[in-house]
Amino acid sequence: MKNVFVIFLLMCCVPLALIAEADSSHCYYIKIDSEINLGLPNYIARVIKQANEEHAAAVILEINTPGGRVDAALQIRDAIFEATVPTVAFINREAASAGALISLSCQTIMMSPGSSIGAVTPVDQSGAKASEKMVSYLRSVMRSVAQRNNRPVDIVEAMVDEDIEIPNVIEKGKLLTLTADEAVKLKIADGVVDDFNQLLEKLKLSPKLVIRPKISWSEKLVYFLTNPIISSLLLTVGIFGLIFEVRTPGWGIGGTLAVISLSLFFGSHYLVNLAQWTDILLFVVGVTFLLLEAFVIPGFGIAGIAGVLLVLASFVLSLVSHVGKIDMTEIATAITQVGISVILAFALALPTLKLLPKSKVFQKLILIAAENRQQGFSSTPKDYENYVGQTGIALSTLRPAGIGEFSGRRLDVVAEGEFIEQNSAIKVIKVEGYKILVRKIT
Repeated sequence: MKNVFVIFLLMCCVPLALIAEADSSHCYYIKIDSEINLGLPNYIARVIKQANEEHAAAVILEINTPGGRVDAALQIRDAIFEATVPTVAFINREAASAGALISLSCQTIMMSPGSSIGAVTPVDQSGAKASEKMVSYLRSVMRSVAQRNNRPVDIVEAMVDEDIEIPNVIEKGKLLTLTADEAVKLKIADGVVDDFNQLLEKLKLSPKLVIRPKISWSEKLVYFLTNPIISSLLLTVGIFGLIFEVRTPGWGIGGTLAVISLSLFFGSHYLVNLAQWTDILLFVVGVTFLLLEAFVIPGFGIAGIAGVLLVLASFVLSLVSHVGKIDMTEIATAITQVGISVILAFALALPTLKLLPKSKVFQKLILIAAENRQQGFSSTPKDYENYVGQTGIALSTLRPAGIGEFSGRRLDVVAEGEFIEQNSAIKVIKVEGYKILVRKIT
């Protein structure tokens, strides 16, 4: 009976041992086969964190990219440095620019035949070489990465700076790009493998134990929202909403559009480490100044100008990378993007404010049924109707509501279509209930 019990325990323990062995030998696989963008860092950081928690055998990054955003690559580098498990870069065809930085951040680099690594010089949005300040910063980043993983520093720096010359390797005036065999010879790569399966054999890992996490819908959404075209569209809609809301009384469609669009803009850029909480604070303070100028302080003065500048500054800063050195070309690009969004917003707002109230679609959204005198209704004071056609003076700036004076009597009035400056001559053109509509006399 005792022997049977021992056999039973052994039968239970053997599968558990196999499972434990399998759990310790599984690895995580990440594929980078497009331009490096701001949607990747959070995804890669999440996978590496999961691998750390599970004590995986390795994290393998298969890389085939022409490069991309340097700020995104720097965030990926930081995520790789946080790994407590071995990190392996498998360069399958190409690891240029930001792809080379990511590859060199890994502890082991393996390359497929015919692949290449190098050409890390930063460029601006137009494709021109970035400023010397940015090149110098990236050179120091690459140097520290090389030192961390025991790679030859001079070879790595020659991938960034074309002024570096290495005898029998690269002449001055050219950027260094290495083939797979050259990378192994110069100790940039650790070996050449035909394909991913051969890489697993070399690492003594089973293909059946490779975990391939997919990018989540939220990470895809953030990447979509931070696309330059989409972020510009969100800015345009947000600014349009602000203009529309200020020019129309009460809270309505404009304010709702502004809140939704700008929340998506700031939220997505905050998640990818572009927007900081200080940028959002600048926007809130700027909007507060604009509200004070519109409803509390008469005229358009310091508060209004400061509000506009703070709002625009918050937009620009939310488009500029806060990782490493800030390049002037990047700031210029952000200013251009914001400027285009402002112009488009005004181009959309001006005809909308003029034509929308007359459209049938807009009239369906508001109450247009009349309660006239023939039906026994009367909501207009009798003496108000006597003011139709009379002229007077705007005692305050009409934005569009304000105070006007007619024959010595102060009345609450609403400007038609546009703001009217204080002390301007005005004329009553219509009375709707207690609402007196006026127009500026030119």
